[in-house]
Amino acid sequence: MSNPSDMTAFVRAVELGGFSTAARDLGLTPSAVSKLVTRLEDRLGVRLLNRTTRKLALTPEGEAYFHRSQRILSEIVEAENEVASFRAEPRGLLRVNVGTAFGLHQLVPALPQFLARHPEMQVELTLTDRVIDLIEEGADVAIRLGALGDSSLVAHRICELERVVCAAPAYLRRHGTPQRPEDLLEHNCLSVDYAPSLSRWPFAHEAGVRHVEVKGNVSANNADALLRLALLGVGVIRLSEVIVGEALRAGELVPLLAGVHHSEPLPLHVVYPQGRHRSPRVAAMVEFLVERFASAPWRSRGRRRA
Repeated sequence: MSNPSDMTAFVRAVELGGFSTAARDLGLTPSAVSKLVTRLEDRLGVRLLNRTTRKLALTPEGEAYFHRSQRILSEIVEAENEVASFRAEPRGLLRVNVGTAFGLHQLVPALPQFLARHPEMQVELTLTDRVIDLIEEGADVAIRLGALGDSSLVAHRICELERVVCAAPAYLRRHGTPQRPEDLLEHNCLSVDYAPSLSRWPFAHEAGVRHVEVKGNVSANNADALLRLALLGVGVIRLSEVIVGEALRAGELVPLLAGVHHSEPLPLHVVYPQGRHRSPRVAAMVEFLVERFASAPWRSRGRRRA
């Protein structure tokens, strides 16, 4: 230890058989080691060592104190080594829970960069839209969209996700481009069917937010299915920008009514149980997620936000 205490001086003197050898080991003078041990005895009010010119001998009290002190100092060294290891290159398995859309469209394409940065790590992905108990299901971190209900988790905000109304250029050439929210009533709008509210699309209005009840010839319980149909020119969709962002940037989809659409921004967090922040693996993933996604790289340039 960098600042030898009287306990350390005592233990090393016993282990090495004398004040001189302990002094060399600790970088002190023999008299300094002797003074540290004497100070310890004075504080405890007992004699720990019987000193002779040739050797040191433990008293019964010294024997008990020596063995206990040895364990204490060993645990201190172990604790310091453990904390120091947190600064080392992260290695081993990291279990990550993530929603389907963000996982497939954003995290999976980004994983090669993460693994190249941390070659001694392995990632086990669980893609589900069900909110899991991280402790119960053994996940190290989770990426969650929306309000956080479990206050026992540590959370780092990554960014906000928005929804986008859009359609393929081929569809718009055939059916025209809606200029007002109510124009959507004359269009084939494809919606996700696992929540009734997802067919009620919100738009800014003088009196606040007004909803348009859209209809179409296809609904699905999977957003990727609607994305594929929209790319084929079947209809208009309203989906998360993490799903449609790439197609928007490529011009395969065109944003609609961006100036009045209420995009319903939702926060995206990475969360993990208390205490996991000390893990190099968790710290590496949190740092990567914030670095990679805080700027919302899927957001098409020039798209106006409501």
